Amino acid sequence: MDELLKPALYRAEGTTAVPQRPALLGGECGACGYVFFPLQRYGCEKCGSLDLKPRDLSGAGSLLASARVHLHAGKGRVAPFTVGAIRLDDGPIVRTLIVEEAGPLAVGQRMATTLETATDAEGAPRLDLRFAPEA
Repeated sequence: MDELLKPALYRAEGTTAVPQRPALLGGECGACGYVFFPLQRYGCEKCGSLDLKPRDLSGAGSLLASARVHLHAGKGRVAPFTVGAIRLDDGPIVRTLIVEEAGPLAVGQRMATTLETATDAEGAPRLDLRFAPEA
């Protein structure tokens, strides 16, 4: 299997709740219970506490919005591609790439993580996280 493109953000193995889908590496505040993504150590976005702990997020949720990008100035991504905002079942909203073969998308549609082959800055193949409509 190829290496992950961004191993600090996700892992190939799922969570106990959703073992068949890649998990996102988020966190939870020990003081107020706020769940966030990605994992960071700067303090809780809700209460400011530094009592933060890692929490694996299931990678399943509902589509809030999507947009097709036809022109992109960045050198690392060739347009067109689709981006989306997904509210995870675990709470956080993530902005992410959506698989190219997703077809028509609808607000509220169930989405889940998957891994697709992409290339890193040196052109080597890596597995990158995308969201796809749940089957």
